[in-house]
Amino acid sequence: MKGSEFLRKLKKLGREKGINVKLIEERGKGSHCTIEYGERFTIIRNLKDELKTGTFNAMLKQLGIAKTELR
Repeated sequence: MKGSEFLRKLKKLGREKGINVKLIEERGKGSHCTIEYGERFTIIRNLKDELKTGTFNAMLKQLGIAKTELR
C-alpha cells in the first residue's frame, strides 16, 4: 500500500467514526509529514512510496487501529 492510499483509507475511517484526520506537511523533515488521527499521531514517509510491512504495522499501532479496520 502506498502512503497516499493509506491516508485516503484513514480519512475514510475517520469520517465513519467521527474522528478528525489531518495531514500536517510542515511538521516533518524532507519528504516526511505528520498525520493526526484524533489525539494520536504518526509520521509518514513520502506519500508516493510503498509502505513497508513493519512501518505500516507500527503506524497502525501508533494510531490505535486494527489492520482489519482499513478497507
